[in-house]
Amino acid sequence: MTPLSIEISRNAEGWPEALDARAEEAVREALKQSKAKVTGAAELSVVLTDDAEQRDLNREWRGIDKPTNVLSFPQIEPFGPVSGLIGDIILARETLVREAEEQGVSFDDYFTHLVVHGFLHLLGYDHLDDAEALVMEGLETQILATLGVADPYSDD
Repeated sequence: MTPLSIEISRNAEGWPEALDARAEEAVREALKQSKAKVTGAAELSVVLTDDAEQRDLNREWRGIDKPTNVLSFPQIEPFGPVSGLIGDIILARETLVREAEEQGVSFDDYFTHLVVHGFLHLLGYDHLDDAEALVMEGLETQILATLGVADPYSDD
């Protein structure tokens, strides 16, 4: 097993305890399928928060004054070796609940998708242009299929 420590913290009420194992499984599968080069013990933080805190973080770090589903704060070079502190993935509960409902998917599956999405951002993946998006979304879809989650990018 990869020497990866995943710290999950709750800064808000309402997050089911069962999500801890799901987040851990999603991150480990994403790390495996990304083929990132792990060069030593690594650590990441998953913070489960609410829209109010997420809005503050989004405003402070991205200049966008509204909550968002997931924020990633990488601490390693894009596509560089994975070791030490990898970074933070921060998810906002109310936004996840609303968006899962709007998309007609289960909260657990949507949570899993955003953990994978956030983790891939930590590794260096992005979706700023169509070519990058195609690569990142393809990898997400592949990882999620392994975890039993339907393709979030299909038109169905």
